[in-house]
Amino acid sequence: MHRTVKSLAAAVLLALATGSAVAAPAVVVTIKPVHALVAAVMAGTGAEPKLLVSGRASEHDFALKPSDARAIAKADVVFRVSDQLEGFMRRPLAAAPRVLDVELIDTPGLVKLAPREGGVWEAHVHGDHDGHDDEGHDHEGHDHEGADHEGGVEPHIWLDPRNARTMTARIAEVLISRDGANAATYRANAAKLDAGLAALDAGLAQQLAPLAGKPFIVFHDAYQYFEHRYGLTAVGSITVSPERKPSAQRIQAVRDRIRETGARCVFAEPQFDSALVATLTEGTGARAGSLDPTGADGVPAGPDAYAQVLRRLAENLGACLGG
Repeated sequence: MHRTVKSLAAAVLLALATGSAVAAPAVVVTIKPVHALVAAVMAGTGAEPKLLVSGRASEHDFALKPSDARAIAKADVVFRVSDQLEGFMRRPLAAAPRVLDVELIDTPGLVKLAPREGGVWEAHVHGDHDGHDDEGHDHEGHDHEGADHEGGVEPHIWLDPRNARTMTARIAEVLISRDGANAATYRANAAKLDAGLAALDAGLAQQLAPLAGKPFIVFHDAYQYFEHRYGLTAVGSITVSPERKPSAQRIQAVRDRIRETGARCVFAEPQFDSALVATLTEGTGARAGSLDPTGADGVPAGPDAYAQVLRRLAENLGACLGG
């Protein structure tokens, strides 16, 4: 009995010494850039969020391991972008109704852009979402090859730092609602992260300004928010859906687009076949480069990953377009 009392006292002292860290919720996050935001807000609580899509895996064709499914079932909160981006989450979340499912694309105040159409862009109707307009895009030649943007919103919302700031505020609110004991920590972390994101945004704007108006081709249409924020000029994508190879007709359309627009670069992505880029650039004068919207190519998971993903995008764009 004496030993049990001593053990209980030690546990109480440990809890007091570490604040309310034991109360922090179990959190699961789908992709690395969002995981970075959540990890930064949770810093100092004694808990870390679990990342699902890691390494060179892609959210577009990700398959959950049994351990991932168990983590989701045991989670208090799951942060994800949207149903259309992370379709692999629908079934495990349906089987875990007690989990707080936070779909960040529903966050009020986000900049939202419609999927693009025309030329070698996906075929969708343009629209104004939450007061923000995706303007100035080509409307010729519709292409329905495998497009999957449900609801008329392009889902790669994290590639605009303004959206990251808005999501950070929501992430903090959600965590506070589940863990009021750590509210002061969440608020302080969110304020610090917000200031860092504002500085990142300003630095990227200055770094990317010389690239304005220089046309390029991307592997798939994942970068519209980055382009929209910094005045960049992507003129087409190699494929509509990255897990599917483009048809011969689309490849020819992209080659034509390179010639028509004078595209300086064609960008691959590390998770997918880069041989297509060599095929497309042959005889055109365009250079080959690589862009990575989620940090799959060697960005370590953790609080700093978001800034690293965006800085690498800027560096790789500059390396290819800047010459």
